[in-house]
Amino acid sequence: MRHLMNPLDFTTKELEKLFDLANDIERNPAKYAHACEGKKLATCFYEPSTRTRLSFESAMLSLGGQVLGFADASNSSAAKGESVSDTIRIISCYADICAMRHPKEGAPMVAASKSSIPVINAGDGGHQHPTQTLTDLLTIRSLKGRLNSFTIGLCGDLKFGRTVHSLINALVRYENIRFIFISPEELKVPDYIIEMLKEKGISYEEVIRLEDCMPQLDLLYMTRVQKERFFNEEDYVRLKDFYILNKAKMEPAKKDMLVLHPLPRVNEISVEVDDDPRAAYFKQVQYGVYVRMALILTLLEIQV
Repeated sequence: MRHLMNPLDFTTKELEKLFDLANDIERNPAKYAHACEGKKLATCFYEPSTRTRLSFESAMLSLGGQVLGFADASNSSAAKGESVSDTIRIISCYADICAMRHPKEGAPMVAASKSSIPVINAGDGGHQHPTQTLTDLLTIRSLKGRLNSFTIGLCGDLKFGRTVHSLINALVRYENIRFIFISPEELKVPDYIIEMLKEKGISYEEVIRLEDCMPQLDLLYMTRVQKERFFNEEDYVRLKDFYILNKAKMEPAKKDMLVLHPLPRVNEISVEVDDDPRAAYFKQVQYGVYVRMALILTLLEIQV
């Protein structure tokens, strides 16, 4: 039995196999429609989520399985003080696999250590969001045809953004990746990531203005400034609209550049960009279902 806590839990070869499976699911959904009949997925979400929770539920239902769980800690025994360790022991009696989101870093890891079923980290605080990273990688591979040799700009909240941290750590395993970090001084990428890039000899650049680097980018990964990660309202209000991607800013970009976003967006991508063929963030959502279907099958060791 294995769990998914971190995108690095899978080797690049295992990821290729997972993505091949996800692409086969995309092409042949009927082939997998009954693969998880009789199996149950528990979604244990201790903090709000729309896409991730519904994506997991859609994935399991599309595989013919069933779903149970809670969407808010206040609707669970956590409100009575039950520990994550006890909760997962109980869930293990009801379900075959569990997807857990928690505001505390490391909580899914604690659950995995006590669980008798596979546990998937569906986001833990500002730490990791591995299935979003798998979604991002599958989207890039499916639309670009490769996971190497490109320049990616990561824009917005690079300090608190767990999706950004996970994606950087995943991409450094591929050849010839160049990073451009686009953020205000207050939301710069953490020092430990910069140190890791320096140690590995990976090319990176830090800029403040999005306009300064658009023509260089093969991929632009936009993020929202996350209100829930700020300690005071003033800082959030000052920084929330620092970057707004619109048609004018898209003008100098390459014709085949892709715009990704883990969603939800607030103001950072104007709706006028939605019709641009380079806008890939809604396709990204669909790829999220395929990759979670592939992950569920892989962790449950179900062959189709």
